[in-house]
Amino acid sequence: MDIATGTRASDAERDAVVTLLGRHLADGRLDLGEYDERVARVYATRARDDLAQVLADLPKVSEPVVPPRGVRRLPLWQRIEFASWAGVSLLVLVIWAAISLGVGEFTYFWPVWVIGPWGAVLAFRVVTGFEGRGCGVRAFG
Repeated sequence: MDIATGTRASDAERDAVVTLLGRHLADGRLDLGEYDERVARVYATRARDDLAQVLADLPKVSEPVVPPRGVRRLPLWQRIEFASWAGVSLLVLVIWAAISLGVGEFTYFWPVWVIGPWGAVLAFRVVTGFEGRGCGVRAFG
């Protein structure tokens, strides 16, 4: 982080220093008490020189590891929805199979009405990114 001297620090610069302190905390270079003390100093400071002093005894932090662009990972909420869909699909298939075994012949395959539409909606949301990041849905307020 390039911090020029002699001028006032902006909120964005303070936030950047706090983010760096958080990474040092996560890496184990700071304990929680020292992190809290340094964050308080960062938000109390006015000059860029003081921001540089907060980080003076800490090593430079390497850039975060960015996953390869070709690999697309599903967000946690989509993985949870998929697991729910798979569990319910398995359950209705077991119920249908038990009924078919009890009757002695294959009955109408009604699980398609549970598995199909739900799976189609999940697939649509994964492929299009609908309800993903930046979809424009905001909370009231």
